[in-house]
Amino acid sequence: MMMLLNRVGVLRRSVSARGCVVSGVRRWLSSGRGEYDIANLRNIGISAHIDSGKTTLTERILYYTGRIGAIHEVRGKDGVGAKMDSMELERERGITIQSAATHTQWNDTHINIIDTPGHVDFTIEVERALRVLDGAVLVLCGVAGVQSQSITVDRQMRRYDVPRIAFVNKLDRDGADPLRVIEALESELNHNAIALQLPMGTGLKFEGVIDLLKQKALYFDGANGETVREEEIPEEYQELAQQKRTEIVERLADVDEEIGDLFLMEEEPTVEQILEALRRATISLQVTPVLMGSAYKNKGVQPMLDAVVKFLPNPTEVENHAIRQNEAGEEEKFTVSPDPDAPVIALAFKLEEGRYGQLTYVRVYQGTLRKGDMLYNTKTGKKIKASRLLRMHSNETQDIEEAPAGEIVALFGVDCSSGTTFTSGEMHTMTSMHVPEPVMSLAISPKDKNSSGFGKGLAKFVKEDPTFRVEYDDETQETLISGVGELHLDIYCQRLEREYNCEVTVGRPKVKHRETIGKRVEFDHRHKKQTGGQGQYGRVIGYIEPLEPNSKEVTVFENHMVGNNIPPEYLPAIQKGFNDAVQIGALAGHPVQDVKFVLTDGDSHPVDSSELAFRTATRNAFMNAFKQADPQLMEPIMTVEVDIPQEFQGAVIGGLTRRRAMIQETRSVGDGFVTVQCQVPLAEMFGYATDLRSLTEGKGEFSMEYSEHKRVLPQDQERIVKEYQAKREQELANKK
Repeated sequence: MMMLLNRVGVLRRSVSARGCVVSGVRRWLSSGRGEYDIANLRNIGISAHIDSGKTTLTERILYYTGRIGAIHEVRGKDGVGAKMDSMELERERGITIQSAATHTQWNDTHINIIDTPGHVDFTIEVERALRVLDGAVLVLCGVAGVQSQSITVDRQMRRYDVPRIAFVNKLDRDGADPLRVIEALESELNHNAIALQLPMGTGLKFEGVIDLLKQKALYFDGANGETVREEEIPEEYQELAQQKRTEIVERLADVDEEIGDLFLMEEEPTVEQILEALRRATISLQVTPVLMGSAYKNKGVQPMLDAVVKFLPNPTEVENHAIRQNEAGEEEKFTVSPDPDAPVIALAFKLEEGRYGQLTYVRVYQGTLRKGDMLYNTKTGKKIKASRLLRMHSNETQDIEEAPAGEIVALFGVDCSSGTTFTSGEMHTMTSMHVPEPVMSLAISPKDKNSSGFGKGLAKFVKEDPTFRVEYDDETQETLISGVGELHLDIYCQRLEREYNCEVTVGRPKVKHRETIGKRVEFDHRHKKQTGGQGQYGRVIGYIEPLEPNSKEVTVFENHMVGNNIPPEYLPAIQKGFNDAVQIGALAGHPVQDVKFVLTDGDSHPVDSSELAFRTATRNAFMNAFKQADPQLMEPIMTVEVDIPQEFQGAVIGGLTRRRAMIQETRSVGDGFVTVQCQVPLAEMFGYATDLRSLTEGKGEFSMEYSEHKRVLPQDQERIVKEYQAKREQELANKK
């Protein structure tokens, strides 16, 4: 009997205010978490710009929920460090490098938390975390407000339709202004931000927050702010608090029908009605509730936890979609049910290679994953056994027996790659998530040529991180590693030394250039070859032209032929020929982008035409046309933010200008600091960390992220092309 195999891949997702509720779903977990309703589960991420206090906030969450017994700081002097920064490099540098998962409980609600990095070089960690989460907390610095990586993280949340609340942190710092941050949240990120609290003072005078819905002042007592005390609002804040509460109702009336009706009838909604409306509007991505406080000073964290429970969705309120193949052989999208009794669908979204084997983080979308289950790896078609099922607490593990739909757990000892779908029934395939392309590369070599750790370490890193690439240049006999930034590659070089006892020699960084064209050029190319017997013949006619600015496509192939001068069976080969050609540009051997290839006509031969002939004809036609189309070399441009004390502003801006920076904005962020935002070619940013420390006496910091590729200076293009041509000539001479 023949079995029909469905092809299914979990897709992210459409969000509805009501969701696809599975009523009465109640499970007993052998992990000791007890009986709970899936409606009392939250999967959230903590995301923000670097140094906004994400890990500090997560540390307080774990403390107040009883998950840890003591608070340790990110750069603590006790040598322990924050729980979620378990890697030695993270504790040394005071930054998060890898996303870390944990679980905890707040009242009756179970919460899976993923703490993500804030540095743009590790943005893939944020990307794959948001891919599987149902909600998020967007942390913003109360002084700096919306920063470059805040914009990137918000864009990632929008990509996966993740509902979020915002937490304005660091109100204990001089210059903090949460109302200004909320304005930036609306003007720069286009959020419909609704403040649910007001601060009582800022900086050294920060005492607590005002709950605008309950109209109560909240103070945080005890050695670590563990006791929340409610009092009447101080007289100096009462008028503003009442005004802001009225604004909440007015803003909700614009997006929620129930509150809108009450508003039109001039009836005052109850606190419960406002909370329900806020939940509906948050899950449907219409509003962003804003909380505030200071995680470092232990103020405002418990109300933020209440907001996670009240406003962010449970797994039944988010529709996750999958793709399957129907009877006609076509792919169709369908909704995955969070029913624990349905067949299992789980997604592997993150890998960690440990000393004793691979740890695979999975989100269970459907069914119940049990210890000992036989699962299908849908990429390989092989069966694997879930021999160990783990619940993660940073770098600690806890064995469990089962994980129902909605849970985030880990499998131990399973061989797979990131993005694999596991099922208990038919074979499935998984759709890919967004993976940023590398923008720079380094040549590295082991100091000890006999070291076995070099190859093992690089293979492990490639498996863990889809933005990290390794290739070997046969001509130069160099190993090249590529990534999304200087820090990204520096971390992996240090990990080789620490984890594999393999010191490396690092070459000069190289940027990833791209090639494009400046004008439209027509082509009419005939490929004809006769060698005795069947020959090769293919003719293609058309044109290439630049894509429109800000196009979402990298390259475009279009068929505008009328008639069948070229038989339809050869069209896929023509497209493959175009795809071949754009991999290595004719200018300096770099990939080609922002080009449209349009086929208008052609010719074939009844005997000599073949797929190979048309593929070759297309490749040669493109290469010839490309050389006539004003070919241009492009370099990666980075958006750079530099935070410096005000007295160093002139020297720093002068240094940036010498690096070909285009200054976009300079703004005061309080506390005697200014932020300089600019765009700089990546090639000019190598070694900038050292220069900035020298210019600012070690007090300046900067972050950067990829913005776009732009044309290089004419003299630079001429130099790069000459170097490439000389290298090619040498390669040909060596072959002779």
